Amino acid sequence: MIEVEVHRQLHAFLRDQGSDQWPHHLTIARLVARAFRLKRSALIQISAAAKHQGLYRLSYLAPLMIWREAVILVAPLAVQQQLLQAEMPHLHDWMQINKPILASNGWPGSHFKGVLLVTPEVWLQDYLTQSYQFPTDIPTLVDDADQIETWARQQLTLSLSPPDWEQLIWCYPPLLALIRETRVKLTRALFQHPENPYGHTLIEQKERQILAQLHQAILAHGISLSPPPWQQFWQAYRSSHHLLWSSLNRENGAFSLHCAPNEVNRALKGLWSRQPVVLIGNSFDLESGAKLFRQQLGLEEMTYVQFAANRDAEAIQLYLPDGLPMPNTPSFQGALLQQLHLLMVAKAQLGGPTVIIIEDTPMQRQIATAMASEFGSRVQVETPDLNAETILISGWGYWLRYQATLPIPKVLVVATLPIPSLEDPRVAGRVAYYKQHRQDWFRLYLLPTALRTLQTAIAPIRCNQGIVALFDNRVLHRSYGQQVLTALSPYSRINYLDDRLFATTSTSGQQRL
Repeated sequence: MIEVEVHRQLHAFLRDQGSDQWPHHLTIARLVARAFRLKRSALIQISAAAKHQGLYRLSYLAPLMIWREAVILVAPLAVQQQLLQAEMPHLHDWMQINKPILASNGWPGSHFKGVLLVTPEVWLQDYLTQSYQFPTDIPTLVDDADQIETWARQQLTLSLSPPDWEQLIWCYPPLLALIRETRVKLTRALFQHPENPYGHTLIEQKERQILAQLHQAILAHGISLSPPPWQQFWQAYRSSHHLLWSSLNRENGAFSLHCAPNEVNRALKGLWSRQPVVLIGNSFDLESGAKLFRQQLGLEEMTYVQFAANRDAEAIQLYLPDGLPMPNTPSFQGALLQQLHLLMVAKAQLGGPTVIIIEDTPMQRQIATAMASEFGSRVQVETPDLNAETILISGWGYWLRYQATLPIPKVLVVATLPIPSLEDPRVAGRVAYYKQHRQDWFRLYLLPTALRTLQTAIAPIRCNQGIVALFDNRVLHRSYGQQVLTALSPYSRINYLDDRLFATTSTSGQQRL
């Protein structure tokens, strides 16, 4: 059986390379090989640190190489480049396998028996647009699979920008006056919404009626000539399952319209029966059998295996003081600044950069100004130029986008949990959808999103068993706090700060307190 061959060759390779960095290579390799042989899909959850370091990829490369038929590997472009430049050539040469490896946006043809690398965007678009250029029954492995919902929503989002209105005018010259009048009415209505830091606003009933009147006029015109973006938009904008919003450019008075499904499981449900698929990721969910994750993607029952983090190698030190004000109180910012001062003073001898994540933009600027008055130019806001003494202050988006290329900080500070803000109209719109369908919007949407963000954000810190300082006391005083602590596990809790803590950390990254 292929499982035996995969185990034998990968074991020999690891022994030859002297590689014992990760203990689950052989088990995962056999699981992937078994899924291919039995054509039975599988869901494999690994630890955040293993995901961040890419330690697990040898586990699935071996069965991909040894499988005698064609196989598809779906991975982001950055992962593909790493695989093609390092892991795949090395393993390919060592195993002396003549299996072709190709990165492409299309299927090479019926003769192809190699490993085809495609991006998630290409793979999902092929199915969602019903192109079906990739044959059915080709075993498929998806790396970074906990991002599938995000990828799918991006592919399913329809957008209409100002040039699209000009295209519509060219298609319907007799309706020129109505189209321009509709655009003016929408501009006036949208810009009456209160300004918010996100630059978005929901399309409400008034704006929907303006759009509906234009749509009815186009239908009455008789001949459908609408450009493809408009055709797709007309099909989706009235659906109760879609979220409709606009992005506003208040400086030049322009707007764009966007439409996306609140849930992607309806669109993806038929995808999983087209081929056996192995999904590998690190932050599916905390429920047994990744039930919520499978529900969100429309996945049926499948083999599910979770590989826990190595407590000795991946545990963080968690500083979680009690007694701080709640984040939504006026006194929180002052207490946060006091805690940051104590932390920076205690950490002075440790060295290494510090990252402070503050999502609230006004608070971020005020904290940065206050800290710069004490620590000078060491304090930087969302800059990639870090040195050993830098104190980087950023939002969640910046840190997640650049954490793979920035130096690993010794200390990561989390001011507040990354629970999506209801001040963002897109978040408020999705919450309203869950409420309308009498669903638990916090458990199904806000909390899982926060936990995935938190797990991904602290993954680099696990690589050197650094310190995570969490100043959001909702963890200690809300019913969902235990789920947050479970997502942070493994950790060693710290209730105090002193010089000895950082002296111990600096001399031995492996010592736990």
